[in-house]
Amino acid sequence: MDEIAARSLAKWPNVPAVFGWLALDRRGNWRIKGERIGNRALRDYIARNYEADARGRWFFQNGPQRVYVSLAYTPLVAHYAGETLFDQCGRPFTTREAFQDDEGSVLLLGERGVALLDDRELARFSEQMHPDLPVIRRADAAMRFGFVAEPAPDA
Repeated sequence: MDEIAARSLAKWPNVPAVFGWLALDRRGNWRIKGERIGNRALRDYIARNYEADARGRWFFQNGPQRVYVSLAYTPLVAHYAGETLFDQCGRPFTTREAFQDDEGSVLLLGERGVALLDDRELARFSEQMHPDLPVIRRADAAMRFGFVAEPAPDA
C-alpha cells in the first residue's frame, strides 16, 4: 500500500467503503462504471493499492476509502511480457498450478492467488504447457480459489 494511502487510512479510519464502481475485466483492464480507465497514473495507483480482505473481496485502497472491485472472472489476469508472465498490476506471476475451465479458459494459481490467462495468450501458453490440464467448472472457481466476484456490503 502506498504510504499516502496508509497515512490517510490512519487519519480517517471510518470512511465508508464503495461498491459497484470499480471493475476488473477479463483482459486485466480497470473500469469505472463500465468505462476503461485510460489514465496511466491512475491505473498504476490502483495496481499498487490492490489487495484482498479476509473474506476474499478484492479492493483498491483509495486513501482512507476501500473501493471494492467487481470481477469479470478472477482477481488477477495474467499476460506475457517477453518470456515472463505478469499480472495486471505489473508484478511477475509464477504459476504453481494450471487449470482449464469448462469454457476453455485457463486459470493459473500463483502466490498471490488465481489469475485468468488473458485470452490473447492462450496459443502461446498451450505451446509451453502440458495440454492435459485438470478441468474445473467456471461456476466453482470463486469458491475453490477463495475470492468474491461481486463484493457487497456487510449485511
